[in-house]
Amino acid sequence: MAVFVEITPEARAQAARLSEPLRGRVLAIVGRLARWPAVSGAKPLRGGLAGRYWIRTGDYRVQFYLREGVLVVEKIGHRDGFYEE
Repeated sequence: MAVFVEITPEARAQAARLSEPLRGRVLAIVGRLARWPAVSGAKPLRGGLAGRYWIRTGDYRVQFYLREGVLVVEKIGHRDGFYEE
């Protein structure tokens, strides 16, 4: 089963600022998310971010959530300070 993956404008801008090799790795992760829920490595967040998930590639994280059958990628960034608002 595949789901539609939407990338927010903020996440798109964050991905655009990455180096080309890193952007390729992150976009490969985003492509894998279309197979949700059969995606290995995704972990749920807790506390104020409950209902959201993260998946990593090296030191970078992709944060996403599900909304009415659409997987929304909302944040892409380095692990340092990634979960701070």
